[in-house]
Amino acid sequence: MAQDRPRHVVFDIGRVLIHYDPHLAYRDLIPDDEERHFFLSEVCSHEWNLEQDRGRPWPEAEAEAIARHPDRAEQIRAFRKRWHKMVPHAYDGSVAIMLGLIEADVDVTMLTNFAADTFDEAMEIFPFLERPRGVTVSGVIGQIKPDRAIYDAHVESFGLDPAKSLFIDDSEKNVEGARAAGWQAVHFVSAETLARDLAARGLPALPA
Repeated sequence: MAQDRPRHVVFDIGRVLIHYDPHLAYRDLIPDDEERHFFLSEVCSHEWNLEQDRGRPWPEAEAEAIARHPDRAEQIRAFRKRWHKMVPHAYDGSVAIMLGLIEADVDVTMLTNFAADTFDEAMEIFPFLERPRGVTVSGVIGQIKPDRAIYDAHVESFGLDPAKSLFIDDSEKNVEGARAAGWQAVHFVSAETLARDLAARGLPALPA
């Protein structure tokens, strides 16, 4: 139905537009797979890193982790120092889709869980991140997905109608968070499925 066609498309970034894998920064530092898995699940875990996405400064984060594992201080500090190794490339198919939407005059913004400083670094590595109308970065505003507040903040910042906004994220929890905030949302699996999801909603999509 025509009224269901989104007017705004909002992209997540990590694992939607750019690849992200913390293991890539540690394969030479911690060659053993089991030990590296322990480190990235118990020492510098996803939950630990999410606090930087919420705005916690890196020195505070490192101090907290070192207090728990003082024997791993250098490995802990390596997380920030080697962050660039965790984002080795973009996903060309989904980037092409995003740029195609922009070229077709669809309003495109981004909403991401990202530390403020690493997002600045990502902008330098991947200049296409400057192409959308703007971005809400969790570490800048102190709110993270899937909490309702970050979706509402994005709506307010960019003047969006939630019911006419389509959110794209690789995390099902974040997709459900967007839907709970009154948005349309799709779970990102691949550029091919994203192209089909967009076409089903009457939006232009490049072949991936």
